[in-house]
Amino acid sequence: MKQRVLGNTGMFVSEFTLGTMMFGAMGNRDYDDSIRIIHKTLDAGINMIDTADVYSNGESEEIVGKALAGRRHEVILATKFGLPMGADSNQQGGSARWIKHAVEDSLRRLRTDYIDLYQIHRPDYHTDISETLSALSDLICDGKVRAIGSSTFPAERIVEAQWAAQRGGYHRFVSE
Repeated sequence: MKQRVLGNTGMFVSEFTLGTMMFGAMGNRDYDDSIRIIHKTLDAGINMIDTADVYSNGESEEIVGKALAGRRHEVILATKFGLPMGADSNQQGGSARWIKHAVEDSLRRLRTDYIDLYQIHRPDYHTDISETLSALSDLICDGKVRAIGSSTFPAERIVEAQWAAQRGGYHRFVSE
């Protein structure tokens, strides 16, 4: 399996990634089958797995965490946060308050003490990007996250985030 470096992180990732959005109630409800898929993926040389807290309301992360028992070292693990995780309007977005809560929940469900790539799932137009980047940079400094990225950001928001990172001395997004 061909690999490439993820941005400037030094982490080598396979050219293909296993997306796990359909693991759990949103798709495949059979945990054992989903775990078999993950193991076959790893055995085939694909070393990157992508999930999100919102996929099946955390169930996808739980399945991935269970599948990676004893194999976590083989994987570049990516997950996302930011989409609503409940009826409370504070259970979403890119605020420092929510990020610190969301990462702890994801770490617990994934059964790991770090996430290789932590990504904001959608732009949060209600939170200054500097607050988001500051909170994510804190997670990197704390060792809970190795690198950060964005998902489905328009070009102008990516540029804004890069400028904010430079101005504030924050870590930059390494992926989109």
